[in-house]
Amino acid sequence: MRRTIFSANLGFLFPDRPLVARIHAAAEAGFGAVECHYPYDTPSHEVKAALAETGLTMLGLNTVPGDLSAGDFGLAALPGRETQARAAIDQAVAYGAEIGALNVHVMAGKTNGGAEAEATYRENLSFACDVAAAQGMNVLIEPINQRDVPGYHLSLVEPAAALIDNLARDNLKLMFDCYHTQIMQGDLTERLRRHMPIIGHIQIAAVPDRGEPGGGELHYPNLIAAIHDMGFTGPIGAEYKPRGASTEEGLGWLSAFNRDKSQ
Repeated sequence: MRRTIFSANLGFLFPDRPLVARIHAAAEAGFGAVECHYPYDTPSHEVKAALAETGLTMLGLNTVPGDLSAGDFGLAALPGRETQARAAIDQAVAYGAEIGALNVHVMAGKTNGGAEAEATYRENLSFACDVAAAQGMNVLIEPINQRDVPGYHLSLVEPAAALIDNLARDNLKLMFDCYHTQIMQGDLTERLRRHMPIIGHIQIAAVPDRGEPGGGELHYPNLIAAIHDMGFTGPIGAEYKPRGASTEEGLGWLSAFNRDKSQ
């Protein structure tokens, strides 16, 4: 059985240090890849150097969310803010290309769920796919649960899959976050199986507290074994919020997975 490669999401893990130090900490902890949220305050050449030094791949990064203090959580589905949304896409793709990132997650934002917002989202995603394709990168869309982010435009897997099918872009993929999907819908194994052909990345965290994936209501050893059986070969993203005072003190779950060669 293949060994699972885990990616450290540096938006949440090792938050007590700069991004470059987080990359090194992830490598030292035994992660096989990294991903991040908004790396833009760190010069891209510094991130690229850290990745080269550690041998880690940057799986992906997010477009900037907008003005968080004003309630923004993404821009791509917001009518009237297309210029900002496309600038955020250009920024993410350019930065990602410089550091060798594989994917850009285009954040939809909070909307009323109406037709105008959906049309705006689709137009901006088409733009993103064109920009990313020129750099050999994928665009990811992620359903985010309504408990954590009320009003987020995309919160269910099936509408995301329908959008991907409708746009018919080869580099538009689904980011399947097990935490968000368990809260909104459950039935993870069947949903993963049904949508595996369009899944570009998978993320994990405990439910309901979003802590280390070694606890909570989901049994990840069984779920990840099923994911491998479905043919998924990419790293699994550890996007969780450490329960303790430091990321390191909660890494027992990673050690346990790494010891179990059946995973």
